[in-house]
Amino acid sequence: MTTLNDFIEEQLQDPVFKEKYDALEPEFTVMQAMIDARKEKGMTQKELAEVTGISQADISRLERGTGNPSLRTLQRVAQALQMALKIEFVPVQEPRAGRP
Repeated sequence: MTTLNDFIEEQLQDPVFKEKYDALEPEFTVMQAMIDARKEKGMTQKELAEVTGISQADISRLERGTGNPSLRTLQRVAQALQMALKIEFVPVQEPRAGRP
């Protein structure tokens, strides 16, 4: 039986799929960081919603990647998790000649 990770790895061999997948990486990173931080604090989505004043449905949307959070929303979540929000601009790594 093929796992989801195996399927994704296979699909990543397609340059068009890889480009679109890579473009979503920042969103996946934010979603996973939020989930990890909430779980690290031992909080449920409902508890996080109560502390932030953001509905549990909206917390769920953020964690699923179907929400489009503002910077202010991310700050509220970070504050509720007793964390600092850090957003960085980093140089794009250009592929070296002869390497993908």
